[in-house]
Amino acid sequence: MQIFKGYLSVPAALRASALAIGNFDGVHRGHQALLAETIVEARRRGTRAGAMVFEPHPRAFFKPNEPLFALTSLDEKLRLFEALELDFAAVIAFDATLAGMSPADFADTVLVQGFGVAHMVVGYDFYFGKARAGTPDTMRQLGQERGFGVTVIPPVAEAGEVLSSSAVRTRLSAGDVRGAAVELGHWWRIRGVVTGGAKRGTGMGFPTANVVLAAGTALGHGIYACRVRFDMPGGDRRTLQGAAYFGQRPTFDNGAPVLEVFLFDFDGDLYGREIEVEFVGFVRPDQRFPDMEELKAQMDKDCARARVLIAEAEGAHLLDGLPLGKT
Repeated sequence: MQIFKGYLSVPAALRASALAIGNFDGVHRGHQALLAETIVEARRRGTRAGAMVFEPHPRAFFKPNEPLFALTSLDEKLRLFEALELDFAAVIAFDATLAGMSPADFADTVLVQGFGVAHMVVGYDFYFGKARAGTPDTMRQLGQERGFGVTVIPPVAEAGEVLSSSAVRTRLSAGDVRGAAVELGHWWRIRGVVTGGAKRGTGMGFPTANVVLAAGTALGHGIYACRVRFDMPGGDRRTLQGAAYFGQRPTFDNGAPVLEVFLFDFDGDLYGREIEVEFVGFVRPDQRFPDMEELKAQMDKDCARARVLIAEAEGAHLLDGLPLGKT
């Protein structure tokens, strides 16, 4: 998949393409339906299929002091786009210039002049242009006037609930990582660099890899079953099972939330290394313990339960974070 930035110098081979547009936070199954339709339309027209994604998220631009619970980093979005077999992705800087464009200006400057787009695919809830004045109907009208086709994708629902990034955030905030995975079509995962900690886990026989999550991450506090991936010196990729804790450590200090990951059957040093943590099951909510002995006894139980949940996840057709149907 080809990746490029901006709309002022779109590669000639990628002009006159079928283009999906959106924030794609999470790249959930609703987004996947939109991207699949983009590929269908591109193949029908004999052209390329791509996605336009904004960075940063428009909400982060307009409300910089209100951290957004971002489900996927830009790198993760692009990885999922490639897994879905898009031909290209365009990363567009969301700045004051873009925010100030009227819907018509956006169509003329970005879509027509920039991409020479042949066909646009948008979701039923897509808004664009200054003050979010543009709607899917606006896009249809602009397409008719400027000579590009438009497909609007209706809501995608699961058990009567419309799939959305907000719905996934709600599930994750409640600790329901399995339910979130069903809506996403892939396991929710984060990446971060392992930092130093207080070494309390080491003292209890549970050495952990500590990772500071992005501001705004609102994962429910508690214990999770997880899979962890990282590169070893020499480039070998390892995948290990583990139990992850996210919370404020009420038994100790009630400090800022931190992610602490205990890897099963591993005694190496990951300090300073980037790891990827994939959440596959919820073990229990966070709680305070009266002493270290009770906490340690509970951690033994937590790890046993995490192993069971990981084994169950192996048959969920959501392996390795790939979308449903790609395993």
